[in-house]
Amino acid sequence: MTELDPFTDLLDPPMYVVTTEADGERAGCLVGFGSQCSIQPARFMVWLSKANRTFRVAEHAERLTVHLLRRDQDHLARLFGGETGDHIDKFAVVPWHPGPGGSPVLDEAPAWFVGRVENRIDGGDHVGFLLAPETVTNAQDDTITPLSLSDALDIDPGHPAN
Repeated sequence: MTELDPFTDLLDPPMYVVTTEADGERAGCLVGFGSQCSIQPARFMVWLSKANRTFRVAEHAERLTVHLLRRDQDHLARLFGGETGDHIDKFAVVPWHPGPGGSPVLDEAPAWFVGRVENRIDGGDHVGFLLAPETVTNAQDDTITPLSLSDALDIDPGHPAN
């Protein structure tokens, strides 16, 4: 329980799968903290837990890929949220391709963007990655229902959140 729970318990934000590559290592995780944070120039901030393997790879990465999932793609949410790359290669069991700068792109994601890391901000148990979008893709139409926090509450995290 935190001081913010009375406020945040009312929210149902989208969940994202964030992937990255650095020094020949790929990593990815399910993320609940992320949002556009500037219109001009366009910027997006995504927060990664310091306990997560994806954070350790992202510390050295030049780019991150942020994927929006459909509500019915819980298999991807469970893989990237409930498993840890410390024990399995998540990319061995899902179709993907290298995006700009080699950042992994999940083929099944209906929308994604690759962002260049412009800044990293320590926020406590999470670090914020300020991203400048380089490539944005929406393979579907604008009517998808994105996976949200309430859809992912029953996923036991591969790592503790903090």
